[in-house]
Amino acid sequence: MGEWIVKQSHEHHPLIFVLFGATGDLAKRKLFPALYSLHKERLLPERFAVVGVARGENTDEGFRSDVLSAVETYARFDVKDQQDWDAFKNRFYYYPLDVKSHEGYTGLKALLERLDHRYQIPGNRIFFLAMAPEFFGTIASNLKKTGFTSTQGWKRLIIEKPFGHDLLSAQQLNQQISEAFAEDEIYRIDHYLGKEMVQNIEVIRFANTLFESVWNNRYIDNIQITSSETVGVEERAAYYEKSGALRDMVQNHMLQMVMMMAMEPPSRLKTEAIRDEKVKVLRSLRRYTPEEVREHVVRGQYTAGRIKGQAVPGYREEPGVDPNSATETFVAAKLYIDNFRWAGVPFYIRTGKRMAQKSTEIVVQFKEMPINLYFNRERTLGPNLLVIRIHPVEGMHLMLNVKRPGTEGGIIPVAMDFCQNCAEGTPEAYERLLYDAMHGDSTFFTRWDEVSLAWKFVDAISAAWETSTSDLAHYTAGTWGPEEANQLLRKDGFHWWPVSGQSPEELKSVQKVHKAVEVFS
Repeated sequence: MGEWIVKQSHEHHPLIFVLFGATGDLAKRKLFPALYSLHKERLLPERFAVVGVARGENTDEGFRSDVLSAVETYARFDVKDQQDWDAFKNRFYYYPLDVKSHEGYTGLKALLERLDHRYQIPGNRIFFLAMAPEFFGTIASNLKKTGFTSTQGWKRLIIEKPFGHDLLSAQQLNQQISEAFAEDEIYRIDHYLGKEMVQNIEVIRFANTLFESVWNNRYIDNIQITSSETVGVEERAAYYEKSGALRDMVQNHMLQMVMMMAMEPPSRLKTEAIRDEKVKVLRSLRRYTPEEVREHVVRGQYTAGRIKGQAVPGYREEPGVDPNSATETFVAAKLYIDNFRWAGVPFYIRTGKRMAQKSTEIVVQFKEMPINLYFNRERTLGPNLLVIRIHPVEGMHLMLNVKRPGTEGGIIPVAMDFCQNCAEGTPEAYERLLYDAMHGDSTFFTRWDEVSLAWKFVDAISAAWETSTSDLAHYTAGTWGPEEANQLLRKDGFHWWPVSGQSPEELKSVQKVHKAVEVFS
């Protein structure tokens, strides 16, 4: 929270926030609540307006009523003060527009100019494209043709993932957008980078000598990153059939967390210096041949099972899914970063749908004590672990070996635990990212070279999979993925560590040879 508090002293920049896709799910669940939270925290500029753009007909009052419904349902602040709410909602305006029709943009431009005059805003604009990616290039081109990008004031374009579906499509999309906006005006959102504990990784690493001095291949055995979901594809089958877990999660969220864990200390805590170090990680990420893909990457698809006691269908039985679909709903992989710091250290990642628990977590497993030395003569000591919990509980714990209380001796693992979001008031990811965009801070947005390098890595895996589907493993919904994902670690002498929330019994079942394990937190 320290950085968040410091940012409150920054100068507020007057602006108009133009939201394309204002009637969509993202706007209702995330963006309107985030804007309201920034308002309650007094982090919005005194001079601002929000213009919602969508295809359907609506009025300003109707739009404001929709905003109220979204805020009451999803925001972390309640609407209690009517006068305060009126002051917020009266800054919202609605403009109906078919984004493919160039003529409609002229009226939108005239509305923004009237609002500039009303609120004394010097032409500053944020354009947020909360729409399907196929409209990104069209909107950017029409904004340029209508003169939005050549007026006074600064202009920023925020776009959601996915940025293309492979390197070629990403290059084509980037070319379209770059004809209207400069690279430093393009803010590509990966909402994982707005999460408290993801942003905390650089502080944990670079503000603590304890960790930075051992953050290398001499002291770390492996790093495991898990992002699991209990939901299936729901209504997203049309998108997911073309995407799969590899493009939907690995290309962005998972690789972003790898970069944050593996990056070198930046020369200074400035946006470009931090992003430069992240890009260096991707340049060092080993790209796999088709043979290496089969050895180091596991793809799986869920079959019928039970989630929280409820029966759920298999992926191929989901509405809109091809009954013979080979789309992966699970990916596990062993990654290598071939540089001096990380040579030989495997980064294990796994992500999937319909898994046993919803969780995002990073486990750093440090090297074990030598065998036959001091307390480890019978190989009963477990390794020290640093666990960074990102979702749903935010925090971290450090697993240490200590003497069991009492006179009988013995050694047990104990977790020194810190919870980030146990107290109320922790900002949501979109609050941070919108605030940063308003202030021109693109540190936690993805740069084009990050996007292109990530696609180059992922495309090699996709190409290997296209030659055969015989390696598609299956797992029962409600489990932790296919057995092949366990074998991926087992052949290296490791195992997946349980995510937070699993029972001590589950912990015992996966620990190596511990005689007695008790976890205190």
